[in-house]
Amino acid sequence: MQFKRVWILLFIFSACNPPHDDVIIGNVHSIYSNILKENRIIWVHVPGNPDRKSSVDQHYPVVYLLDGDAHFASVMGLMQQLSEVNGNTLFPEMILVGILNTDRMRDLTPTAVSSTFYGDSSSVSTSGGGEKFTEFLERELIPHIDSLYPTAPYRIMIGHSLGGLMTINTLIHHNQLFNAYLAIDPSMWWDGQKLLKQADTALAQNRFNGKSLFLSIANTMPPEMDTTMVRKDTTGNTLHIRSILKLSDALKKNKENGLIWSYKYYEEDNHGSVPLISEYNGLRFIFDFYRFPASERLFDNNFTAASAIAAVNEHYQHISEQMGYGVLPAEGYINGLGYNFLQRKMYSKAEAFFMLNIKNFPKSANVYDSMGDYYVATGDTKNAKSNYVKALSIEENPVSRRKLEKLNGGK
Repeated sequence: MQFKRVWILLFIFSACNPPHDDVIIGNVHSIYSNILKENRIIWVHVPGNPDRKSSVDQHYPVVYLLDGDAHFASVMGLMQQLSEVNGNTLFPEMILVGILNTDRMRDLTPTAVSSTFYGDSSSVSTSGGGEKFTEFLERELIPHIDSLYPTAPYRIMIGHSLGGLMTINTLIHHNQLFNAYLAIDPSMWWDGQKLLKQADTALAQNRFNGKSLFLSIANTMPPEMDTTMVRKDTTGNTLHIRSILKLSDALKKNKENGLIWSYKYYEEDNHGSVPLISEYNGLRFIFDFYRFPASERLFDNNFTAASAIAAVNEHYQHISEQMGYGVLPAEGYINGLGYNFLQRKMYSKAEAFFMLNIKNFPKSANVYDSMGDYYVATGDTKNAKSNYVKALSIEENPVSRRKLEKLNGGK
């Protein structure tokens, strides 16, 4: 397997001046697939820094995004906003893997057809390669990502339209590959609703313990119809939405198979506009247990440092049980709380949270730099110096270096 990496760059332009800096949002991988017999381009975003050092003991769930060229930027922004910005903890910080298309019709259809219900034939001549594409995911792409990035054993698959069809196919026939599935307005009409019929059987006969599914349904009906009318219709005009509604019916009648699922009908969105809001709602549903509910209580003066740490540890123990592996609170989140306490002169809590980060991430230079800042604020120069030295022994950083030099009288 060949590997090549370059940066994905987002340029910021001014009306009068050229750009001063590049905003790096991820890496580009060129992977040769022996299964598909072609090069595949993959875009990868890692929280915080796209070239995160492997010495930091933090691992991330991975989102595998079909049609990555269309949805990568929006999903990345959504994930970052709700896991890293303004102290948000609605989602965990996650790695995003956007899979770009070469032959979308081939890869995102589980069965071959000679023509579609809508009468076109030339566009489906390569259809039916979905199983090989799934083999590529399982045997080549996922191991490749796991070998290069700090991945956690929790994976999510997101697909829209034909990508949604493949997402449902993966849940039904290969449900060991992912923990959660987000199927956005999936093309369940494909091949005479073949997968829909298979799903009806599989949902009744199989177990899906520990698996989650969010299904979104766009408004693709003729304007004069509603969902009740659509269910009775037999024309091609309503085949797409009828097929998805039938999938939702199959999910509803099989409540004992262990699958955690939800669906939402978006009356104000069509097939093209529905992905963004579906991604938001879908990830909110999948991680409905993740948000830390007691964040404001941490700043109550009657809530001790020990109680605050206990509340955090208890919450992340619950998260670990839900996700099936040990989950630590994100370094950046705990660091932000520590500085918030420090700013409010709540020193015992600041110390406790900075120490928690040192316990959880002892190979991170940043946690010792933050501890040094705590000791500066409390007038303990000796321990401040010791922590800055420790930070610099892990990673040379000009900010930590200047802080240490200042304490040493400019030396």
